[in-house]
Amino acid sequence: MPHTHYTTLISAANLDERLAAAPGSVLVFDCRFDLADPTVGETAYAAGHLPGAHYLHLDRDLSGPKTGTTGRHPLPDRATLVATLAARGLDESQQVVAYDAQGGSYAARLWWLLRWLGHDSVAVLDGGLQAWQAAGLPLAQDTPAASRGNFRARAPLQVTVDAPAVERNLATRERVVVDARAADRYRGENETIDPVGGHIPGALNRFFKDNLGADGRFKSAHTLRDEFGAVLSGTAPEHVVLQCGSGVTACHNALAMEIAGLHGAALYPGSWSEWCANPARPVATGPNP
Repeated sequence: MPHTHYTTLISAANLDERLAAAPGSVLVFDCRFDLADPTVGETAYAAGHLPGAHYLHLDRDLSGPKTGTTGRHPLPDRATLVATLAARGLDESQQVVAYDAQGGSYAARLWWLLRWLGHDSVAVLDGGLQAWQAAGLPLAQDTPAASRGNFRARAPLQVTVDAPAVERNLATRERVVVDARAADRYRGENETIDPVGGHIPGALNRFFKDNLGADGRFKSAHTLRDEFGAVLSGTAPEHVVLQCGSGVTACHNALAMEIAGLHGAALYPGSWSEWCANPARPVATGPNP
């Protein structure tokens, strides 16, 4: 009997069932991270993680090297990322589940990256580690042995835009840019991470945490569709560019749009950290227009 194919979210109960029924058909990745202390996620993983889960580090595994002009979390080289995932045992046919303990903000980066590599059998654990523990499900402390998988890249299922495209859009306004950062950072206030405060002129603000309900799980597809519809005011999703501080939490908005049935938004991976690294680029401040 074929297994259900999860492409956006999976519940703790469904993941538990799948791991019990066909453990080899799913590969779980722990993506916990803290921008303020890059060791926190790995330490937490060692203390306890979902059984069989492998750890992926945002800086080392899910980003490429920083150059000073490409933002804080450039996309990794595709071939390098394929090798990283295959070395953890990923096969072409496998269901991937990504989780964190930060509302999906880092797990969504892996979700987006796998789709960028052409792999659509990837889902984020809805509610993350907290939902797993709230269901009374166990954690493990052992690091699983990895056999090499046969994973390879296919045609991307996600599209990107670069800084020159976003610069051209300042004049053409063909696309709507949506900034996933908190409202204060979008306005240019309380900026503690990047050297310049503000946002890309014309960008609209949709804080990624607004994709979640009070229980830490994603809002319903219907609610997300209504809320993104209010932000986008009729703009087709394929004319949307998603960005944030460094191309990480923008993936959370990409996942929320996918859940809502709004397909085709592009990611600007360099995001604000790349944009503001060039003083010639214009900066806007203040609230949503």
